[in-house]
Amino acid sequence: MKNDFFTYQAQTTPHPLALEISHAKGSYIYDTDGGKHLDFVAGVSACSLGHCHPRVTAAVKNQLDKYAHVMVYGEYIQQPAVQLAQLLAQHLPTSLTTTYLVNSGTEAIEGAMKLARRATGRQEILYANNAYHGNTMGALSVMGFEDRKKPFEPLIPECRAISFNNEADILKITNKTAAVLLETIQGGAGFIEPANNYLKKIKTRCQEVGALLILDEIQPGFGRTGKLFGFMHYDVVPDILVMGKGMGGGLPIGAFTASLELMTLLSDNPKLGHITTFGGNPVIASAALATLQEITESSLMKDTLSKEALFRSHLNHSMIKEIRGRGLMLAVLVDSAELASQIILRCKERGLILFWLLFEAKAIRITPPLTISESEIKEGCDIIIQVMQELSDNK
Repeated sequence: MKNDFFTYQAQTTPHPLALEISHAKGSYIYDTDGGKHLDFVAGVSACSLGHCHPRVTAAVKNQLDKYAHVMVYGEYIQQPAVQLAQLLAQHLPTSLTTTYLVNSGTEAIEGAMKLARRATGRQEILYANNAYHGNTMGALSVMGFEDRKKPFEPLIPECRAISFNNEADILKITNKTAAVLLETIQGGAGFIEPANNYLKKIKTRCQEVGALLILDEIQPGFGRTGKLFGFMHYDVVPDILVMGKGMGGGLPIGAFTASLELMTLLSDNPKLGHITTFGGNPVIASAALATLQEITESSLMKDTLSKEALFRSHLNHSMIKEIRGRGLMLAVLVDSAELASQIILRCKERGLILFWLLFEAKAIRITPPLTISESEIKEGCDIIIQVMQELSDNK
């Protein structure tokens, strides 16, 4: 299987981890050699409820017995998609009522950018340095990491960078700006939170000049920060909300949400202003609906903050310079990229799955399922501290 993996399946790096999966359940992934791996990554924040959550699995099986794909997005009334959009609206501010369901977070970014240009009649989109919003050509155009963009240029014009948390750059938002697109909490940059009412100040400036604020909640969303969406911590409401990753409980889905007035613009002049074949797929929407129901009906969001405190109290070692982030979206910073990689790879050998961040090479990603138990948190933290101590002793 490993040879076939490298021969027939396109790779994203020269050295993938190549763990051969047998099955997964709860907070654990099992390999074909009988190994058991505690998952502190959750498919890069995607498996909100862990692996094979019974509520999600039951919803998928139930829908499969009825029908799968029947028509392209938006033509037929399909109960799971309608109920999902309705439940989202019930838990969002009143200005965010109408949701367009797509297949991934990066497709949702594309749709949000198109909507902003359509709504304002402007072209300029501002984004943040060290931003990551996906990897399609549109999303790549608003990636704040020039070395990764250069091989694919030219990209979409009129996309310009500002610095996250830099208040002087707020004045770069002008009457030429269609939208400001920001991650609520910067992910690839190292789980950096907005400071000093930064997002609120951005929104005020947008309102002054007639620009729209798009917030990317692909990673912070769906309870990961202790609230349903990260922006709810910062006294700000976006004009367009983008979501993905943890939305589907491990299945592929994304969405963008705005007012009915804004979203209607994509349906006419031109018609089919945005279109997708599999967006809103009933099987996937059923999984997302079950995920959202479980997150909003249980204590998972509230428990996320106590679990964060548990991580912070147990991750106590001189190698750790800082722990960034909020809730179960945490980045452990060490002295060097080499040290971060050593810790991640040694923990993998001990049965603990950690991962890297895209742009901050000195960071170790900790984004476990929201369902992780206190005992599993302690178990994983003990492995991390043990590995750090061994590396420290061997210096």
